[in-house]
Amino acid sequence: MQRKPGRASSGHSYGHTSHHHGGGGGGGGGHYSRLRPVELDPLSEYGLPSKGEKRLLSPKVQESYYSKIAERYLAFCTEAGDKDNLQKQFARLSVTDTSSSSSSPVISIPPSPLTSAPPTPLPLPTPNSLPTGGSFPDISLVTTAGGKGNLSPQDQSGSLPSILSALRKLREALVATQRRDPFTIQVYLFAIRLGILAKSFESYYPAILYLLRSVHPSCNLTSVELSECVSYLVLDTACRRQDLAGAFKLRREYKLSDKKVDGVLKALVGDNYVLWRRVKRGVDGYRVKLMEFADGDVKRRMLMAMGRAYLSLPREFLEGHMEESWEGLRSKYGVGWELGGEKGEKVVIRKVGGKG
Repeated sequence: MQRKPGRASSGHSYGHTSHHHGGGGGGGGGHYSRLRPVELDPLSEYGLPSKGEKRLLSPKVQESYYSKIAERYLAFCTEAGDKDNLQKQFARLSVTDTSSSSSSPVISIPPSPLTSAPPTPLPLPTPNSLPTGGSFPDISLVTTAGGKGNLSPQDQSGSLPSILSALRKLREALVATQRRDPFTIQVYLFAIRLGILAKSFESYYPAILYLLRSVHPSCNLTSVELSECVSYLVLDTACRRQDLAGAFKLRREYKLSDKKVDGVLKALVGDNYVLWRRVKRGVDGYRVKLMEFADGDVKRRMLMAMGRAYLSLPREFLEGHMEESWEGLRSKYGVGWELGGEKGEKVVIRKVGGKG
């Protein structure tokens, strides 16, 4: 009987303690309010629908999320300033290392994600030149080791993996809701073009297949869009996957009529580096990026042919024809030739032995 008051007292004590801590929490709240609020990246707001994210299944949320990607990419294009700097940034952001030449053709910028028009070449678009209600998605800069980008740390959080991840979330949501309309085509076309520029086949390859096999039968692509996607698929099959038979099969299946793609296939079949180089200089930046997957092999076979055909070559001719410096030829392709001449102006491929 004497313990009950004790319990009551104890309960009162706990209540008083709770009230005291509540007051302390208020003081702590004042302290916490002076801290900098956490800034959440809008592209990280949603998760993957395949992992249980339900909010992206709403059509309005999908379109709003796409606008955020558009704003991010517009900021990147504006910050890059000119085409040369933009090329450098995409080279830094490339997922796959390549042996691209220093004099490769100028790349193209994906058209507005809110339109499905064919690729437009540089110069860069300005905010005033963009259509009302649409803009380019942004890929924030990724700095190289020891270098600093021009964007603020907050902007740098939207690196290439973040942008591609956001597009993947959106594509998963479109697949989950089985949405097949012009908006879906716009999203997929943009994801394909962006993935190609970043050389992220994990992004553009499944997007091309879904667009051609699932979306196109329900919501037809225009003839220009269909030709564009099929040409990308054929070039990827021939250059990256190195499946020439499969490339010709796809070309016949979709009845693709494209002289540039035909030239690429002809150059690969015949190991024709001269034709390969000519075609590469005449195509847009997306096809250049796809051709770069096979660029190293084509150049290597050309060097082997030179080794069998020539005893020596002028160094300037070799470097210009291969679009590589002498040091690059030795490091990338293992060229074992030697330099000759007084100033190293000649490349000695084979030495003719004297008569015994």
